[in-house]
Amino acid sequence: MGLPMNERANELKSHLIRNVDEVDLQQFERAPLYESRFGGLSDGTRATKLGAGFDVLPPGKASCPYHYHLAQEEMFVILEGVGTLRVAGEHVPVRAGDVVFIPPGPDYPHQFINTSNAPMKYLSISTQERPEVCYYPDSGKVGTFAASHRIVTRPALNLDYWDGEP
Repeated sequence: MGLPMNERANELKSHLIRNVDEVDLQQFERAPLYESRFGGLSDGTRATKLGAGFDVLPPGKASCPYHYHLAQEEMFVILEGVGTLRVAGEHVPVRAGDVVFIPPGPDYPHQFINTSNAPMKYLSISTQERPEVCYYPDSGKVGTFAASHRIVTRPALNLDYWDGEP
């Protein structure tokens, strides 16, 4: 496959290039609705503002809970299969070749559902904003995510700003 690479070219490849067929996929599952295999493509690269993952969604399963981001913008590239994008209260069909753009904010809660009998494969790309806040309309949860913090709660538990302060 091409010319032999020198040490510098090998180093550049290891810092800049990932192949979806070589990514280590982790199982993500909560029966009976949610199941996917996901691998971080940008992990270990020199990317600082973009994150990318490779997702394999089995037939009849949803990728993750319906949610929206307050900071991150996302893009999904459907590589194989067909399914449904649940977005803003609607169900929109998606298929291989589609590129989906999801801006941050409450107007675009989203989730993928594989409505076919074959796996649906896609790239998930985001701006990796941190800290990030996600809202989950189905459950009423709010998640806050930062480098060393992960807090998932419900606004009903929201405390007064001054609670517990001297």
